[in-house]
Amino acid sequence: MIRNETEYKKAVKRLKEEEKRISETRQRLAKKGLAKEEIKRAIDPIESFHLQFKEEVDSYEKLKRGEFEELINLRGLGHLLISLRIAQGLSQKDLSHKLAINESQVSRDEKNEYHGITLERANKILEALGVKLSSKVDLEPFNKKRARS
Repeated sequence: MIRNETEYKKAVKRLKEEEKRISETRQRLAKKGLAKEEIKRAIDPIESFHLQFKEEVDSYEKLKRGEFEELINLRGLGHLLISLRIAQGLSQKDLSHKLAINESQVSRDEKNEYHGITLERANKILEALGVKLSSKVDLEPFNKKRARS
């Protein structure tokens, strides 16, 4: 996951370099007389990695636009907290100032996607970001399970 603007800029630069490398490799293999299927087989692993990397860049760009994935049963809460910071245009340093903690702590927490975070701490981060998180409770799946028992 891309967590800040510096990583984003490096990723965009790397994507462009990879695109050029893939194109050059494809041309070099064609000049050696390889068939299209052979070229495809040689290029597929590189393109697969490239597509994964592109998805990370696209995901970061969505976050900057304020587009978030749905949170279900608090799974992905850490990812959401990072996403909210990015969408707010705040750096890890900015958030650390708002929370009155060291920037390295925010960096460590985000690297671990806030694994094991307490709800109280999550609430402090949401408040520091000026975000209101609301929930919807859906008992339907639970009631269907009970009916079968």
